[in-house]
Amino acid sequence: MDLRVPRLLKRPRRAAALGAAMLLAAAGTWTATASDTPRPHRTDRVLTMADGARVDTSYFTSGGGGRRPAVLLSHGFGGSKDDLRAQAEDLAGHGYAVLTWSARGFGHSTGRIGLNDPAHEVADVSRLIDWLATRPQVRLDRPGDPRVGMAGGSYGGAISLLAAGHDPRVDAIAPAVTYWDLADALFPNGVFKRLWTGVFFNSGGGCGRFEPALCAMYQRVAQSGVPDADARALLRRRSPAAVADRIKVPTLLFQGQTDSLFTLAQSDAAERAIRANGAPVKVDWIAGGHDGGDLETGRVQGRVRDWFDHYLKGEPVGTGPAFRVTRTGGVDSTDGSTRSRGATAGTYPGLRGDPRTIPLTGREQRVANPAGASPPAVSALPGLGGGGLAQLSALGTGVSLDFPGQYAKFDAPPQRTALRITGTPTARVHVRSTSADAVLFAKLYDVGPGGSQVLPGRLVTPLRISGAKAGKDVTVTLPPVDHEVQQGHHLRLVLAATDLGYASPTAPATYTVSVKGPLSVPTAPAVTTAATPLPAWVWWLPLAGAGAALALLLTTRRRTTAPAPDPELAEVPLVITDLSKRYAKSSDWYAVRDLSFLVEKGQVLGLLGPNGAGKTTTLRMLMGLILPDGGEIRVFGHAVRPGAPVLSRVGAFVEGAGFLPHLTGRENLELYWRATGRPPAAAHLAEALEIAGLGDALARAVRTYSQGMRQRLAIAQAMLGLPDLLILDEPTNGLDPPQIREMREVLIRYAAAGRTVIVSSHLLAEVEQSCTHLVVMDRGRLVQAGPVREIVGSGDTLLVGTGTPLAEPVVEKVAALAGVASAVRTEDGLLIRLEPGTTAGALVVDLVRLEVPVLSVGPHRRLEDAFLTLIGGSA
Repeated sequence: MDLRVPRLLKRPRRAAALGAAMLLAAAGTWTATASDTPRPHRTDRVLTMADGARVDTSYFTSGGGGRRPAVLLSHGFGGSKDDLRAQAEDLAGHGYAVLTWSARGFGHSTGRIGLNDPAHEVADVSRLIDWLATRPQVRLDRPGDPRVGMAGGSYGGAISLLAAGHDPRVDAIAPAVTYWDLADALFPNGVFKRLWTGVFFNSGGGCGRFEPALCAMYQRVAQSGVPDADARALLRRRSPAAVADRIKVPTLLFQGQTDSLFTLAQSDAAERAIRANGAPVKVDWIAGGHDGGDLETGRVQGRVRDWFDHYLKGEPVGTGPAFRVTRTGGVDSTDGSTRSRGATAGTYPGLRGDPRTIPLTGREQRVANPAGASPPAVSALPGLGGGGLAQLSALGTGVSLDFPGQYAKFDAPPQRTALRITGTPTARVHVRSTSADAVLFAKLYDVGPGGSQVLPGRLVTPLRISGAKAGKDVTVTLPPVDHEVQQGHHLRLVLAATDLGYASPTAPATYTVSVKGPLSVPTAPAVTTAATPLPAWVWWLPLAGAGAALALLLTTRRRTTAPAPDPELAEVPLVITDLSKRYAKSSDWYAVRDLSFLVEKGQVLGLLGPNGAGKTTTLRMLMGLILPDGGEIRVFGHAVRPGAPVLSRVGAFVEGAGFLPHLTGRENLELYWRATGRPPAAAHLAEALEIAGLGDALARAVRTYSQGMRQRLAIAQAMLGLPDLLILDEPTNGLDPPQIREMREVLIRYAAAGRTVIVSSHLLAEVEQSCTHLVVMDRGRLVQAGPVREIVGSGDTLLVGTGTPLAEPVVEKVAALAGVASAVRTEDGLLIRLEPGTTAGALVVDLVRLEVPVLSVGPHRRLEDAFLTLIGGSA
């Protein structure tokens, strides 16, 4: 449920049914690296579980003798073990034996999805621990009991907590952005979280992929709109809260601040329960979450590694503060990046620490619940949070909308000094309803002097108030946040009748709301931001002043924060020069290293490479989402930086797109474009839609779309504004052959007008038909670039037919021949790439001398063959 944000915390690169589901998948994948050093050894096995289900696993170990602790890595909802390969290799290289697996119903594992059912998914973990106990590389505490830790995000984080409660052999855990009580997460205060729950069941492949009891529960609640006691009990049995008194291992909890799925209250409940058991527990609030923002991948990965080094290896390394929260402070004007700093405390403050009382004013107000609960108010937008809106969420902004007559508001006076809220504000209100029950949605806005409103984290609290017909006093517990209210701003409590993410009563009703007391705001003053040390220039600047002045006199060279545009490249869509990126600054493992290539107008360029080649990292640097460590990217002559104006000429579909299912295709695109703040005429909506070829489907609700239509709508969204450079990551993922053919035509039509398309895809046959040029990467480096016809038809690569597969020793002898650059075994022969100057005739003589049964020799003609030859079979 790994946020890489809209599969539920999955691999961020694949498109999922909803963008929100991809966000969930991303939260569970914490690293993506490539290296020039040998990768740890990987062994794939399918293990049979107690009930016959088959679970697909990968086991990673590095060189060197001796036993070492083991780590189980679990993926996010909608993902698979493949999402965890890079993280597993990193930990294996750090001295751990690492096991990843695809949970039931995902990847190549069989069985139905049970939402971490103790009888199935949790029992599977115990079987995996049994298997680890038999590995000669794994340290044992006693026979059958390996030293083992667990980590994972979202869905994978919950299984870490559950396994620790069910199997005493688990020694330490580091769950992230996950739930403590799934019933409370999906049915908060008795209100059905409709949009997120729908994401779960649809991104999991539909109701039929789940255990029958879960499918029946979802259908029952989705139809009624009201969660019943049986539904809550079913989800609670699958929650860590059900084994709260049995989780007694060191626990490092990461939770997201921009997360309308699993709020900070979930990690708060986990911390209180585990601490009560006497176990060490620390809490870390990261900037991102299932609604987007910064997942702080590098920092989180480093802290998890320290946690396991301390509790699994017994090394004397620090594990960080008891509590840490990432606080954002605007945008760095030099590079457009979001500024963030960590604040810490020696003890976890909880959500109610050091409350401050603030008066609220406002008359009694009448609130209408419209028939059909439509139009609904908008707070969080699951599925749209992974794009531009996620960038805004890191700054506490985003889309929010309340309809007049459908909400009550109560204002606090302007702040005389800045106020830091850390935790859960509360207020007391009186509610009377014309219906037996009232459903309201509470939110706390930060209102600027000019009246502009910001909803911190885009979070709301739903309330179901039973027996409201006679009137009832209610304590409103608002969502936990960490947010600074600046001097001159004031707080506004809003109680709305509807919210897009939740199910509201469809019968019309009127609620009368009045405030009964002040607002109580937790401040947690013990949480302090570390003072920034005085920079060195404070001391040496006076001494260096004279020298600097002299230097200015001797040179006319001017330094700028960004390189000046290159007029000679003004018509070139993309030039990448010596680009490098490594995620851990102290590491020699590069995701991208010394990469250079050029893309011309009108090209459809295919970016190819095996998993871990650095393709997505390259695309993220190209879009200004992350900064390179070296080298340069220029788009139409302008250097790319986060927020660079030239990025307005770039459209992208990289981490999945999410759409609001009840809106039409056209309405979804219009809503997305409005969120960018650009004028409607600049969208070129009609042109983008004509290229995408959706026709009459634009007037239908997106929930009626096939997967192919959703993909084309996502491409149309990336085409809005008709960007000169269009970047697409796996645009055909999940499509059937006719849909793939349609997508191919879309790309060709778009480039036909002189625009440029870059496509990253694993479908080699499709790339061969739709792309004009290729860039092939492996382990972060460029392998080959050029026109497709040249790479595919390269005369230096021969397909040698032998009729039967050759033994590996024979292949090695062929690869060692003079004039042979590489040799890769195929089902019925060899793919051999020759060094310059070597002829086919000379090769045949050598093959006969080695007694290779040559039946045929000819140039290869498939991209797949060329690809395997270029990367030496490492895919």
